[in-house]
Amino acid sequence: MTPNENSISIFPQADLVPTPYRIESPIEQRQYLIDGVIKEWTGPLQDVLSPICETVHGGMQRKLIGRYPLLGEEQALEALDAACGAYDHERGVWPTLSVEERIRHIEAFVYRMKTQRNDIVKLLMWEIAKALPDAEKEFDRTIDYIRDTIDALKDLDRISSRFVIEQGVIGQIRRAPLGVVLCMGPFNYPLNETFTTLIPALIMGNTVLFKPPKLGVLLLKPLLDAFRDSFPKGVVNTVYGEGQKVIAPIMRSGRVDVLAFIGSSKVADMLKQQHPKPHRLRCVLGLEARNPGIVLKDANLELAIKECVLGSLSFNGQRCTALKILFVHRDIVEDFLTKFSDTVDALTCGVPWDAGVQITPLPEINKTEYLLELIEDARAMGATVVNQGGRVHHTFMYPAVVYPVGPGMRLYSEEQFGPIVPIVPFSDIKEPMNYITQSNYGQQVSLFGSDPLVMAKLIDPLVNQVCRVNINSQCQRGPDTFPFTGRKDSAEGTLSVSDALRVFSIRSLVAAKNTDENRHIIKSITTERMSRFLSTDFIF
Repeated sequence: MTPNENSISIFPQADLVPTPYRIESPIEQRQYLIDGVIKEWTGPLQDVLSPICETVHGGMQRKLIGRYPLLGEEQALEALDAACGAYDHERGVWPTLSVEERIRHIEAFVYRMKTQRNDIVKLLMWEIAKALPDAEKEFDRTIDYIRDTIDALKDLDRISSRFVIEQGVIGQIRRAPLGVVLCMGPFNYPLNETFTTLIPALIMGNTVLFKPPKLGVLLLKPLLDAFRDSFPKGVVNTVYGEGQKVIAPIMRSGRVDVLAFIGSSKVADMLKQQHPKPHRLRCVLGLEARNPGIVLKDANLELAIKECVLGSLSFNGQRCTALKILFVHRDIVEDFLTKFSDTVDALTCGVPWDAGVQITPLPEINKTEYLLELIEDARAMGATVVNQGGRVHHTFMYPAVVYPVGPGMRLYSEEQFGPIVPIVPFSDIKEPMNYITQSNYGQQVSLFGSDPLVMAKLIDPLVNQVCRVNINSQCQRGPDTFPFTGRKDSAEGTLSVSDALRVFSIRSLVAAKNTDENRHIIKSITTERMSRFLSTDFIF
């Protein structure tokens, strides 16, 4: 569906929703998991309103698809007590299990998780309007991530199973857990991004509290039984509710050892400041990014347009790795604008289960109003919407290409996190390079061109400003084996399959002078398998 068609048809009548994807009545979730027990909440609930609207009394409104618990401080601290008790200063069952035993628990969880695929995919569509193929991909990619994490830990443990002898000292170096981890994921990838911190934290022997994002809560309900049945009590605990009521007391307690948070730097700063011993708090943060694309005058225009459309508008531009602003050389900008706008206007708009849909409704409350404010601000300073987009229908916005964008406009500096593509013309490469240098963010950049010498001269300074330079391709996270991090205000810590194992653990070692007596002690311990840490067992 294009902007020329009737926008009201974006939202289907209830009887036109395909049967496998229907939610016949709201899902009333009262359950939460603490200390190995799924408890029933009798207190207040939060309504979950879908970005997919329905006709009610002749008007349009968000469809009510469910409710979830609004826990209080008492329940939050109960969950914290459970996690601390299960860790027990690294003496609990979970942190003292062998790596091989922890892997078996994770594998048991994956087996149970796979049975919930259909329900989770359906809820991804209804809660955040993620297109069906993308929702399926998010689930499947999460399963793959868990398997890759298991394989990476096996490799890491194999390396650690050997002893080293240096300067007359025998040592064995392994990785040990850090303690209690608070995991908080983002709404745009509520399953995958949450699990990219949750799974490595668990598999390294930490105990976990996790709070689902404000949007994308119900989709974790099908996994509560799997968490309960796959891990010892207190190892995984869920916290639902308003952050100020449930997360603030947890952080103020000072008993959280690791904060794993993906969201805004403003919230991350507030959470860190609430901890009374910040020097003892390890932070793993994925924060904002304003990734630019730079299209040089010798770029392959067809390729650049294809990658820039995907990079700026996949999942409506609601990705931290999205291209948030495009710098296009003046010599080609008019041609680029025409072809880029035509490609954007040809994107298929609709609801998540529509065949081939590429642009869907926006889940955040009042998001379309905010995006319109950005467009109006740019218009007031001389920019225009150069395609057929920019129109809003309730929670839906047709993607807008805004040109020319420049300093002083909000679109030049704010992360829109939605379907607006600001385009900035440039004559001198210093203009986009200065923009990147002065930016508060430093995650990635996409560079489009064909001259190797020119590209090389740009790559060298760019790698000192951002953590990934993409050549003739959009910004992205994958493959998951590649490091994923950022400079400046974009991240703390590195998340990839192998890096995440290290970030949620610390190197510990056992050392002894190389004497006959000590060699006898170490040999006896390892041969008789008296210790889980001091061991030469090899995981196949």
